[in-house]
This record gives sequence, structure tokens and C-alpha cells, in this order.
Amino acid sequence: MPKLKTKSGAAKRFTVRKGGSVKRSKAFLRHILTKKSTKRKRQLRGTTSVNASDKKSVRAMMPYA
Repeated sequence: MPKLKTKSGAAKRFTVRKGGSVKRSKAFLRHILTKKSTKRKRQLRGTTSVNASDKKSVRAMMPYA
């Protein structure tokens, strides 16, 4: 059976943690930042886990992660 390719876009955006959860960074912090409050921008920093409903599709894009 041939090797499966990893989706390169998914590999750049997600990492799989040791326990099996998928880590992602938060969205909406790239541009048009002047109208967003400081609190909102601060809470968008850092990383979070991918929702359970999306986890299966993310893992399918990264078969060897």
C-alpha cells in the first residue's frame, strides 16, 4: 500500500499532543486590530485544543502525526 500524504496546510496549523489531542492557535488576530478591544486581543493569544467534532477530520489530514 502506498504512503499517505500529509496535507501541508494542516501540518503548518496543527500539532498532535502526546495524549492525542490536537493543538491549534486561535483565529482573528492577524489584521484589523484597531477596532478589537485589548481584552479580546489578549484572550486570542496562545493556543487551544481542536473541538472534538473537528478532531477526526484534522487527524485524517495528518495520518502520521
